[in-house]
Amino acid sequence: MAYLSQIVFILALGTAAYLILRRVFLIKKTIQLGKAENRTDQPFRRFKNMLLIAFGQKKMFDRPVVGILHFLVYVGFILINIEVLEIVIDGIFGTHRVLAEPLGSFYPVVINFFEILAVGVILACVIFLIRRNVLKIERLHPSSSNEMNGWPAMDANIILVFEIALMMAFLKMNAADSILQSRGVGHFAEANTGNFLISQTLIPILDNFSSGFLVFTERAAWWFHILGIMAFALFVTYSKHLHIALAFPNTYFANLGSRGEMNNMPAVTKEVKIMMELEQPGDETEEVGRFGAKDVEDLSWKSLMDAYSCTECGRCTSQCPANQTGKALSPRKIMMDTRDRLEDIQKGWLKNGYDFKDEKSLNGDYIKEEELLACTTCNACVEACPIQISPLDIILELRRYNVMEESKAPQSWNMMFQNLETSMSPWKFSPDDRFKWVEDMNA
Repeated sequence: MAYLSQIVFILALGTAAYLILRRVFLIKKTIQLGKAENRTDQPFRRFKNMLLIAFGQKKMFDRPVVGILHFLVYVGFILINIEVLEIVIDGIFGTHRVLAEPLGSFYPVVINFFEILAVGVILACVIFLIRRNVLKIERLHPSSSNEMNGWPAMDANIILVFEIALMMAFLKMNAADSILQSRGVGHFAEANTGNFLISQTLIPILDNFSSGFLVFTERAAWWFHILGIMAFALFVTYSKHLHIALAFPNTYFANLGSRGEMNNMPAVTKEVKIMMELEQPGDETEEVGRFGAKDVEDLSWKSLMDAYSCTECGRCTSQCPANQTGKALSPRKIMMDTRDRLEDIQKGWLKNGYDFKDEKSLNGDYIKEEELLACTTCNACVEACPIQISPLDIILELRRYNVMEESKAPQSWNMMFQNLETSMSPWKFSPDDRFKWVEDMNA
């Protein structure tokens, strides 16, 4: 019986690790559905970009108040979870505050720092909950953004409440531990860490209870904290909060080209140059393949990583001029629909094996033509994203498929295409008359 808690802990840790790794493998395999694209050039510049955007959260501070609160949650939660190392060691070997002795007088300093951060995380999460559910910020609340109905709104609230509960358990555990140390109860007396800065405010409340109840309280908070972190780590892989991990590779592999530059298909570019006698046709025949994207397999792997990295913050949609004028387009919904499509493919794999294919496609079944046609390709959504996601890449590929494969283009577009083909300009007049207006002015 002496080793029962250690056995339970090791089983819990192993189960969590297995489930998380299985989920990570599945997400990786799903992202690899995308087409190959080289994003490994300029490694130093990419690493610098990752440090500034993902680690330093540079773009979050475009809105300073929200940026500071988000940074507090990010830094607080990451640093506090360094303490998980001590908890894991204690859980496996049955020790208690194993780092207290080697760190000596520095140990209380570390825990005090963590407690201050814990309070900061709690306050920030409470403010975020108020913003979402009381103030009903337009881009975050389902009443104003249809794509936030149901799970997306619930997902955000669950995470915020979860983080508050984990931080509260951390403080409660420390307070009960301090009282048990002062009472000289069992192995608690061996740590001799004294009271901590924030949790000591809970001591007057807990000091009224018996030592037996406090041992139960400390153990319950300890187990809740560590099991909660394991559950949180697994939950994140199913949540929009996967950006906690994917923001780093996503910014590293971000597009370093000129802002707003659109990629042409090389085969199409070559045909146009041949038509304009800027290039001579060769003897080789090049397989063009599909024009644009019908489903996720036709997008690049980076676009699929973008979908899993999306934070659903809505900054892209709030900056979209098409959305602001009442059009159907929401760049955030484009990313969410792409991820939904990937998740549906995963479900099919888990049920029927990796050879599973259904009759659905991203283009049409998830994202509608009306949404794609509303985009003005202004690049505002890309500029607004805190982690450099590009909804525009997906929109352009889907729209390219509709126009070039399905001939689904508005009549005004078709007239423009025809004029470009015959007159080499969007307007219907001969190229010979292109500068006639200048002659008329000089007449």
